[in-house]
Amino acid sequence: MNEIAPNFNLKSQIVISLQSRPHSYLFSISYFGARYKGWAPQPNQPTVQRRVERVLRHVLGHEDFSLIGASRTDSGVSCIGGYVQLFLREKVEMEALLPEFNEHLPQDIRLNSVREVPTNFNLIQSVQEKTYRYYFANSTDFHPFASAFLVNVGGDLNWKEIKEACRLFTGKHDFKAFCKPSENKTDYKREVLSSGIFVSNEFLGQFFPKDIYYFEITGTGFLHHQVRKMMCAIWNVGSGEWKLEDIISRLENPDGEFPNLPPAPANGLVLWETVLEI
Repeated sequence: MNEIAPNFNLKSQIVISLQSRPHSYLFSISYFGARYKGWAPQPNQPTVQRRVERVLRHVLGHEDFSLIGASRTDSGVSCIGGYVQLFLREKVEMEALLPEFNEHLPQDIRLNSVREVPTNFNLIQSVQEKTYRYYFANSTDFHPFASAFLVNVGGDLNWKEIKEACRLFTGKHDFKAFCKPSENKTDYKREVLSSGIFVSNEFLGQFFPKDIYYFEITGTGFLHHQVRKMMCAIWNVGSGEWKLEDIISRLENPDGEFPNLPPAPANGLVLWETVLEI
């Protein structure tokens, strides 16, 4: 998919932050992920979290803080509607500092708003829903400049079958056959609230195809590479390489032996909206 589920270390970090840094601030964030190796810190790699932390250290004048993201998006994945939580020992008029944060952030990252939240607010536990969009085209003259925002799928596509494939994912399922499994994970059950294909009007101009589409999916949580592997499966059905039964088989028998299902490229994926309970 696109994001890595919170692990034990992250949960422990939240507890420690709540105990030692009682002043907490919730930022909404947007970023274009092409230049970054995802949200979470990685050794010797540019990540969104590391870039934001660098600016926070500069503007606040210290590094006595903790920062946690609501979604640990994967390398190359972008975000329109995300959230991060900042923990501090001392109270700060954070709204007054917001313009300065954005002045020092690169233009592909923006903190949109900020509010102080109660001491016991836990960002990870407050997430109720997430919506992702995957943008793609089916064009014979795809311009290279458009590849920054969407993926082109060649050949004829059966749109009736594609829409039916989307509907198969709704509901509660074990998505082990549609994610990147982990040795430390035992629970692959997730709930998809809605799933469908729509016509996009977000991208216009001479470098973009006339017809652009997006796969939109809303759920209570997602597994690593889940959305991107689902997108690949939907394309397989649309091209005739798969039948609808191939998706059904993977959902009904998630531990079965199946041919490898690669994730769709990261550049088409956007975390579109995060719904919190505050």
